Amino acid sequence: MTSPRSALVSVEDTPWYHCVSRCVRRAFLCGEDPFSGENFDHRRGWIAERIMQLAGIFAIDVAAYAVMSNHYHVVVRIDRERALGWSVEQVLQRWTELFSGPLLVTRYLSDARAEMCDAEIAKVEELADTYRARLYDLSWFMRTLNEHIARQANAEDKVKGRFWEGRFKSQALLDEQALLAAMAYVDLNPVRAGIAETPEASDYTSIQARIEAVPETLDSEITAPEGSPADGSPSAVLEGETLRSEDETRALPKIPLMPFDATAQTPWAVPFAFEDYLELVDWTGRAVRADKRGHIEAQLPRILDRLNIDGERFLGYANRLLEVFGTAIGAPQAMTSLCARRQAKYLRGMRAARELFAPRMAA
Repeated sequence: MTSPRSALVSVEDTPWYHCVSRCVRRAFLCGEDPFSGENFDHRRGWIAERIMQLAGIFAIDVAAYAVMSNHYHVVVRIDRERALGWSVEQVLQRWTELFSGPLLVTRYLSDARAEMCDAEIAKVEELADTYRARLYDLSWFMRTLNEHIARQANAEDKVKGRFWEGRFKSQALLDEQALLAAMAYVDLNPVRAGIAETPEASDYTSIQARIEAVPETLDSEITAPEGSPADGSPSAVLEGETLRSEDETRALPKIPLMPFDATAQTPWAVPFAFEDYLELVDWTGRAVRADKRGHIEAQLPRILDRLNIDGERFLGYANRLLEVFGTAIGAPQAMTSLCARRQAKYLRGMRAARELFAPRMAA
């Protein structure tokens, strides 16, 4: 039975999540359709761009993404504390970048605020509380992303109807091991699918974006994000509230991907060294390719040893992460703890967790 999204996404359990959204019937609506011969690769660019635009509005940071021909992956971190630190005006300004707000909100954000009565201002503050909660809600992030892309694609095709499957799949990433595995899995999707030979040649992926920005990534300082200190669908939009058109939101700024921090002391950064991560992705990608398996020196990246990940088993699970794990990925103790918090008897992936993330015995 399908679990309610509220049981699957809990910031108290973890702020990190891996999400997947697929086109209806898994059709190649974002790539080259083998039946019609039409090519929709440009839509992959729409998705990659929109992901980074939404990251600039929501209190949700993007660690990795990969846009394929009939689905996309994204690894995100929910930053509830950042959203709670925004002022009423900041919340309203962010939300109205995406949605047309009620007249009261429009007046509050204009010079007409001085003429508003206490009751009207109280109503606006109540609306701001609703919007604030949405701005760190993973379902609202995914809904807004998918609706924009669906409207663009349907307008281009001059059709109506669903573009995406009804529910996106989400997996809670319970620890650093799970985060590392999910990011590498996402960044290597095009390599595993045989549509790219190397990570740097993998179009519409975060690994390609990071590699292209390597001089800036390695030399720049970590900068804090602004304002730091029952089913899967979000609730209905409020009266007078509609999602803005693509023309209205086209110019929204795109923010960078999450930075890396080798000290793991920065909560809004990926807790690894960027150089280690590149080494891991490159090593894993070459090792899983049959035509190159015997040509790579058998040397584990430093990060695998540090996180007690068995490299050989990591390779075995690298292209089956969605299959062997269910709604969460993590070390055995983290999975067991989540079971207790959810009052569940079992989580799919316990055996895989024991094999993949169990500490290795010293030689």
